[in-house]
Amino acid sequence: QVQLVESGGGLVQAGGSLRLSCAASGSIFSINDMGWYRQAPGKQREVVARITSGGSTEYADSVKARFTISRENAKNTVYLQMSSLKPEDTAVYYCYADRITTRVQGASYVRYSSHSDSWGQGTQVTVSS
Repeated sequence: QVQLVESGGGLVQAGGSLRLSCAASGSIFSINDMGWYRQAPGKQREVVARITSGGSTEYADSVKARFTISRENAKNTVYLQMSSLKPEDTAVYYCYADRITTRVQGASYVRYSSHSDSWGQGTQVTVSS
């Protein structure tokens, strides 16, 4: 079973910083692209930043120059460093992985399983003015 768990959310004042972390647990063999999405009340979930297994990154225009996504493949962890936070950044932030491959080895076999579209439970980020 694969699980993504976010941490690091909280309440900060405008101009402050937060660092979100997301760790994948399970018998992880590999993780393809990962990303951070957010959803504000009454709005649809939107992409914030994405990072490939090779480290290439993309950002939403609204967060460019303020947010930085990174990952540590050996730890199966992705991060989102958020600086110069604005009230409009207030949302629940979700970790995402498009494909996670697990590996289980028995006495005489090795089994791989692919898990598509994995999501974390979300972490609340609130920015006060």
